[in-house]
Amino acid sequence: MSTVVRSLLLSAFLTLVPVTIGVVVSDDTTPEREPVAYTGTALADYDTTTTAVQRAEFCDLLPAEAATEALDAEATGSAYGNGDASDIVPGGDVAHEYGCRFVPADDTADDNRSGIEARAWVFAPPVTADRATMLIRAAQRTRGCTVDPAAPAYGAPSVAVQCTSAGRRTASFRGLFGDAWLSCSLSLPDSTPIDDLVDRAGRWCVAVALAASA
Repeated sequence: MSTVVRSLLLSAFLTLVPVTIGVVVSDDTTPEREPVAYTGTALADYDTTTTAVQRAEFCDLLPAEAATEALDAEATGSAYGNGDASDIVPGGDVAHEYGCRFVPADDTADDNRSGIEARAWVFAPPVTADRATMLIRAAQRTRGCTVDPAAPAYGAPSVAVQCTSAGRRTASFRGLFGDAWLSCSLSLPDSTPIDDLVDRAGRWCVAVALAASA
């Protein structure tokens, strides 16, 4: 092999090496997940039917302002994942979902005496349209709850219910986003005007959908 050819091959090799190394280093870098920006968007102004929600942890992506505005107070929260056993899991059972609960900072997330809270959760297993219909029917039959047929969509299909119990009122939105069943709720004192409760719950739920689809 001539000296000229060897020189050309060596030059080409030295050119390729940094490019290859750069690609390897780039592939090993995982972008840090950042909380989504809080927009305060009303549910009626947000198209949830085109949102692609992931069946994964999302609570760390919720902006702090979302819970603070929903509760009208500084908030503190606790999260749980699929397979976790926690007192904040609805029913105190082992979770088959990813979710979180926020309460006023003068309460504690594990001992919320006031009952004021903002919740969000997404099922870990995929949900079919038929299963979603069953979940909607179950929500509609919950004692102490009424369905809001005029509520904006929260996925497709979806349901909005308002429930009253033990001095508090809860507004909740639940729906199917692809194969992900996403739910959110806001509980405030029953002296809170229903329109205010529903509006604040809707804005909270938009923030939840944005975080769960990030």
